[in-house]
Amino acid sequence: MPNYWLVKSEPSAYSWDDLVRDQVAEWDGVRNYTARNFMRDEMRVDDLVLFYHSASKPPAVVGVAKVARAGYPDYTAWDAASDHPDPKSTPEKPIWWMVDIAPLHPLPRPVSLEEVKRTPELSEMALVRQGRLSVQPVTEAEFKTVLSMGGAGSGEEFAFRIPSGRTGQ
Repeated sequence: MPNYWLVKSEPSAYSWDDLVRDQVAEWDGVRNYTARNFMRDEMRVDDLVLFYHSASKPPAVVGVAKVARAGYPDYTAWDAASDHPDPKSTPEKPIWWMVDIAPLHPLPRPVSLEEVKRTPELSEMALVRQGRLSVQPVTEAEFKTVLSMGGAGSGEEFAFRIPSGRTGQ
């Protein structure tokens, strides 16, 4: 049984179209301990992910992805030339973690943050309560509600369409 997640990205930094083009992306550069803990301790291969465009007009869930590789140390923290270096993190004692994600399907219609906030079934969703967190858990009911709002049905079809690819380590 998969877990469900929402990941946020500014489309100018990394968009759904970028993920589709790349087919697998390292979800790196997350520098929040709560989000890090989710990636390190809880995200598993084949967990399902709502891909959310933040800082867009309007901010919205635009697609469904899956976790293609479970949590592993985020080596970009060790690279002073990266966008997110952290000199306290080392290969011997990594602080930050990442996962790999792969696209499954775009939503037929994006689901805006305003729509999410207006939907009573989503009133407890982390996106509404803890909006700033870049990686956050989603309940199965919330996941299915967002998919339905986006015209993708209940998501049952995704269980049969998860592409093979890189597996977790």
